[in-house]
Amino acid sequence: MMAAERIVPDLMDRLPNVRGSYEPFAALAPTTWFRVGGPAEVLYTPADTEDLSTFLRGKPSDVPVTIIGLASNLLIRDGGIPGVSIKLGRAFNTIEADGMTLRCGGSAVDASVATTARDNGIAGLEFLTGIPGTVGGAVRMNAGAYGREIQDVLINATAMDETGALHKLTREDLGFSYRHCATPSDWVFIGAELKGIAGNAEDITKRIREIRAEREDAQPVQSRTGGSTFANPSEAKAWELIDRAGCRGLIRGGAAVSEKHCNFLINTGTATASDLEGLGDEVRRRVRDETGIPLTWEIRRVGVTATDDNAPIKRTGEAV
Repeated sequence: MMAAERIVPDLMDRLPNVRGSYEPFAALAPTTWFRVGGPAEVLYTPADTEDLSTFLRGKPSDVPVTIIGLASNLLIRDGGIPGVSIKLGRAFNTIEADGMTLRCGGSAVDASVATTARDNGIAGLEFLTGIPGTVGGAVRMNAGAYGREIQDVLINATAMDETGALHKLTREDLGFSYRHCATPSDWVFIGAELKGIAGNAEDITKRIREIRAEREDAQPVQSRTGGSTFANPSEAKAWELIDRAGCRGLIRGGAAVSEKHCNFLINTGTATASDLEGLGDEVRRRVRDETGIPLTWEIRRVGVTATDDNAPIKRTGEAV
């Protein structure tokens, strides 16, 4: 039996005119670190801030919107993402130094922010080398590594709400907590100002190299993975609980729990998103049964499964 069809041309006809680009049936799996998942019903890349505002103001209220960053901590389900997926492009990846301040676009890569800081003699941002994502994503989840979090270096962030209006938010406005900020989930972070302190370029370079080496030594960075799978509970490290529950090396289909760091899931080459999500849920079940402690997903899971009534997304008349 054929799954229900999504007639994307009808959706395209309902979207506002923009200067950026719309791409129907856009393949997303090749852009994600896991290399799995279905397509975007429509992928929108805004030309600039004004173009993004035009889109958000003009889009029909019933069309869902999903924000995609570097897709390093993202699991897209096999049925794809309904509605419009927004990926901030080149217009939002700027990084400018002004004294000890860095003004960064929402799609600026965290590691590039760290090296730009180094090149301008700005210390205190080296930890961003260990965060595989973008500035917008880092603000959204208060990303952290090696003893620091984005809230420690943030001056302010600029976000666009669902109506296309801009908001400049201080650290207090953002309501940061562990791997979380209190800003509405449908707001798009388009930029942030980060602060550092004066430093010596050689010392900064040394610390960046140390972080890279530590990361490569402790994490499966050469594998198809999505970063830390679960947030650390207050009472223990997630990896310790996973190890205690006997989940190191656990396999489901083409997905595996990393032997190197068991808070990482790996696509061994044939995994589906369903394999990965199912394995993660099995790990959560075993940890809860063994320790009584619930694990919370840190990886963001979006889209619909291939068995949902409204999936998979496909062209009209295309068999699945």
